[in-house]
Amino acid sequence: MATQDLVLADFEATVGKEGITLVDFWAEWCGPCKTFGPIFEKVSDSHPEIRFAKVDTEAQQELAGMAGITSIPTLMIFRDGILLFNQAGALPAPALEELVGKVKDLDMAEVHAEIAKQQSEAPSEQ
Repeated sequence: MATQDLVLADFEATVGKEGITLVDFWAEWCGPCKTFGPIFEKVSDSHPEIRFAKVDTEAQQELAGMAGITSIPTLMIFRDGILLFNQAGALPAPALEELVGKVKDLDMAEVHAEIAKQQSEAPSEQ
């Protein structure tokens, strides 16, 4: 699947979809982003069943701010609308492939159960 550009208007709908979505936050002036970009594209070609998206932090400053981006490149991975990974820094291709494999292998029933457990244990606000 080709990498798509994300903007504020379609970010929530895209990352909230069923399945896996990887989002690369980048900027044209960023050297590490230029290194990571081709890696991201190559891995996207290997996984057509996964959504790969990019956010240009210069053009989408409001979205970058809402996402809490303080350093680029930053990679976020969502599965079924749940943020599973959020890390700044360029990854080498083998590390990105390994990460994709781990996200694919996750038992989402366990993830949902853990989230429910954490929410039930959180102190309620009065």
